[in-house]
Amino acid sequence: MKKIFVSSALVLVASAGWSFGQVLSTNVGNPQITIPARPSPSPPVTRAARGGVIPTAVRNGNPLQLLNPRASARYGNSQEHVTFDPNDPGRPTGIKLFEWTF
Repeated sequence: MKKIFVSSALVLVASAGWSFGQVLSTNVGNPQITIPARPSPSPPVTRAARGGVIPTAVRNGNPLQLLNPRASARYGNSQEHVTFDPNDPGRPTGIKLFEWTF
């Protein structure tokens, strides 16, 4: 009984090795081979934007330039750090000290 089981297992393993063997081939002389295009990379992950008067002052390094009306554009303008009344859009109602945008 053991001999039949062992011999059938060997035959099964040998036949599986023959049927799943790899076939090696090359297409050196075939000019019709095209290389598949690489998939486009995924978009970069961005952090949530932080704004407001205090983070801008810390980020730019010179907080007094936020009060200077003749400061360069890299310090931003006053409209970025002010909240407006929805009923009267021309009238500012507050200053954004900290702002998180999602």
